[in-house]
Parts: sequence; C-alpha cells; structure tokens
Amino acid sequence: MRLPAPPEESTGSAAGSSLSARAYRELRDRLILLDIAPGEPIHESHLMAELGLGRTPLREALKQLERDHLVVSYPRRGTFATTIDITELSKISEVRSVLEPFAARRAAEKRGGAVRGEIELLVPELSADSLARSGSRRDLMLMGMRIHRLVHLATGNDYLAETLGRYADIAARIWCVSIDRLTDLTAHIAEHADLLEQILDGDAEGAEATSAEHVAHFERALRAAL
Repeated sequence: MRLPAPPEESTGSAAGSSLSARAYRELRDRLILLDIAPGEPIHESHLMAELGLGRTPLREALKQLERDHLVVSYPRRGTFATTIDITELSKISEVRSVLEPFAARRAAEKRGGAVRGEIELLVPELSADSLARSGSRRDLMLMGMRIHRLVHLATGNDYLAETLGRYADIAARIWCVSIDRLTDLTAHIAEHADLLEQILDGDAEGAEATSAEHVAHFERALRAAL
C-alpha cells in the first residue's frame, strides 16, 4: 500500500528550514546518545514517518550531520551512523582544551549574553538534590549536553559555537560508550554550577580556569573508564 506523501516537502521556505533544523536536533541527539547505534543504517522512510517529515528536510539534516562526523554516506549503500573511535579522544581533547576555556571567558565577558535567562534558570537544577532527582544517566547526559550548548551560545559567536558544538558532541558520544563504567556522574555534572555562576558574575578568568579543569577532568575520567 502506498503511504500518503509526508507533510511539508517545500524547500527554501522558513517552514522547510525549521523542519530541517528540527530533524537535525532530533537525529543529532539520537546519534550522540546511541539510540541509533554506531554503524547502524539510517532508514530514511522510517524516520520520515516517525518524525512526520518530508524527504527534503530529512536529507538536509543528514547533510549537516555528515559534516558533524555523526553519519557517513556511501554511494549505492546508503547512510550510516559513524563508528566510534576512542583513539580520537586525545585529538578532540587537544582542540577542546584550547577552545572551551576561551568560550567560557567570552561567555563570562558577556555575562551570558542572549541566553543569560536560560543559564539563570539552569543553575538551581545543578544542586546535588536536584540532580539526584533528575533520574537516569541518560537524563544526566542530556543535562551535560544542554550546559555546554548554552555556554557556547553565550559567547555570541556563531562560528565558535558551531565548531565547539561539533567536538563536544563527538566527545559526548564517546562518553556514552563508557557511561556504565563512569563513577559519580552526578558530581561531574554538578561541577558545571561553578562555571555557570562565574559566567553570570562576569568572572572571565575564573570561568576560563574552571572550564580548562573541567575538560581535563573529563578526559581523565574517560580514560580511567576505558
């Protein structure tokens, strides 16, 4: 039986761009959290039906995800979730150890910039009690991803946010592989509270130093787990 055509197939329109962005965000998080397993094929027809999207916005999202190194396309074979190479961790950490502290400094200089209100709302959620009630390790992972994305946006530099987001997402994907072997994940997420408060207070030097230590701690924890 032929299924009805998916909605919103237009291109170049604001609606089409919005649908592509929604598809991108949804698939990005599924790939990072390993809901789509490394090496698994991307079934476009299933995703179109599940997400209520047309082929065009979905393929636009997949192109962006390929630039982010989260999927890979092969002629006549299709598109697949990329495999995870933990040996890439040191290279990713080299980049993040430079750019994350710089982003934290810039975010503090702007006191949170356009996302200050979101940061203010997020800080109370990082208390030990709040995190203990937050639920699963998956929820904690989502919280960590949300924090980093807000810090990147707070810089007000779209190029920096896009670059750092790509590396942070790859690092988070490696993290998910090891999540069951990581100890005290709650404490690791709670560490971000100081960073966010320093950003809100405009403490550029403190935010830079805290971010540098956080990136170093992240790599040490992952290496210990791996």
